[in-house]
Amino acid sequence: MNLIALALAQINPTVGAAGKNAELILDWSVAAVKKGASIIVFPELAISGYPPEDLVYKKHFLDECWRRAQWLCGKLPPEALVLFGIPVRSNGHIFNAAMAVHGGHIMAVYHKMMLPNYGVFDEKRVFAPGRTPMILQAGPLRIGLHICEDSWYEDQDPVYLLRDARIQLLVNLSASPYHRGKSALRESVLRQTRAQLNVSMAYCNLVGGQDELVFDGGSMILDAQGEIVARARQFEEELTLASIPFNGEFLPLADAPQALQRMVHIPFHFPTKAPNPSCFSGVEPMMDDCAEVYAALKTGLRDYVEKNGFKKVVLGLSGGIDSALVAAIAVDTLGSERVAGVTMPSPYTSGETHADAALLAQNLGIEFHDVSIRAIYEMYLKELQILWPDKPADTTEENLQARIRGTIIMALSNKFGWLVLTTGNKSELATGYCTLYGDMAGGFSLIKDVPKTLVYDLARWRNKQSDRPIIPKDTITRPPTAELRADQKDTDSLPPYEILDPIIERYVERDMGLEEIVKDGFEASLVERVGRMIDLNEYKRRQGAPGIKITPKAFGRDRRMPLTNAFRERVESGGL
Repeated sequence: MNLIALALAQINPTVGAAGKNAELILDWSVAAVKKGASIIVFPELAISGYPPEDLVYKKHFLDECWRRAQWLCGKLPPEALVLFGIPVRSNGHIFNAAMAVHGGHIMAVYHKMMLPNYGVFDEKRVFAPGRTPMILQAGPLRIGLHICEDSWYEDQDPVYLLRDARIQLLVNLSASPYHRGKSALRESVLRQTRAQLNVSMAYCNLVGGQDELVFDGGSMILDAQGEIVARARQFEEELTLASIPFNGEFLPLADAPQALQRMVHIPFHFPTKAPNPSCFSGVEPMMDDCAEVYAALKTGLRDYVEKNGFKKVVLGLSGGIDSALVAAIAVDTLGSERVAGVTMPSPYTSGETHADAALLAQNLGIEFHDVSIRAIYEMYLKELQILWPDKPADTTEENLQARIRGTIIMALSNKFGWLVLTTGNKSELATGYCTLYGDMAGGFSLIKDVPKTLVYDLARWRNKQSDRPIIPKDTITRPPTAELRADQKDTDSLPPYEILDPIIERYVERDMGLEEIVKDGFEASLVERVGRMIDLNEYKRRQGAPGIKITPKAFGRDRRMPLTNAFRERVESGGL
């Protein structure tokens, strides 16, 4: 058996920046060759960034991507076989493609066959599916190419058509976004596909944040027995190397389907000396749940801030758990000098929460402003009372306080160019326990897909990572409250979060009907009430800021419900 050094370049490209992305591919290719790599694999659509969405409808953008690929051909180390993703136009169609470059030439272009069209994916809207599998005969090494979804269905054409091709290595260029549990699912799927073809497998995933999506990396190489011999770290750019054994003889294809005999032959010359084992990577362990979610939130925030050119972020500090967690993540991501906090006490703000906001800012070492809204609120009440002299106080006055705060925080954004981070969590956004143009006002909703119970878990986890607690203890133990009226508690309007969150998870993420949820042991009238709140507040969520997906189904592009929606569920059985 022969050995060849294979490198997975787990990079973080920027959507639309074809020139910078091409330079990134070049730099990492040069570094890989210096470590002894002969085959270098980059992620899906590395030239354009993923997902490029409607950018691919712009002919001049596709032309720019192709120009950058041609530029790369003349710059890449000629001795290596380099594989990277690129959108291409061919015969009037647009394809999600993988390009193989060697010796200064484009040797092959493979079109992705399986286009995902569920959840956050809508590739069938912008891409045409490929029809033919791709095999690269690189010297005596036979390589099958897949792009992401091609490897997810072992009984579909991308896998099925390779079974008789006697490939020795399957390479998958991927852009697989993160959610909780995704890494274990991904590994299981890849193992099944590898077993179907009985080959070694190289999987190169994207890393970084793009709007609401985060890509967690975790690129891996599996040997012919299905063992992981190399795995990259999660949420970090990394070059991962391993040696792949292969048969050094040319394998006949007499029994393969005729379509597979249209393989591409590459005049590839393998290095005469064996790869240097000292350059090989190890198998990085996977993170535990809280560490993984926290890293995903940091990655998504960092890239949204950096790729959009923001110098600083600002958020309202209420003294509550949500704003405390957001502030901690922001400081851990950007540094204390790039984070500002503003506390905006009203007549209903307690001394305890006011003090906790100041203590949190002190613990984090951030710029801190204390701006009372009492006088502004009283002026609003005085002027508006003329319009409703006989109306008692209700949620109007509560929302007014939130909207005054939203105005102040957005004024700071306008004046200084800071990005406003909103602090609402998934439980609040699901039930509408938030105020349009108030606490929802801002540019990036960092924890919008984090259920309240997980907010507490993350806060406790973060405190354990430091010599001393960063988030004040009372912030974690105090019953949650919006403090928009006297003695207010979240439980005045919502069920306890330990009951609410499992209902939301079933209704939103698993699409369970109300009857099914009741059968899981929840009280019927409560399930109906929560389902109704979720349905009625779609209009609020539609107007909210983008935020990071960390659950299997997030609000937004993951779950697209009509605003005008007459469908109503009822629990006919009356409960258990």
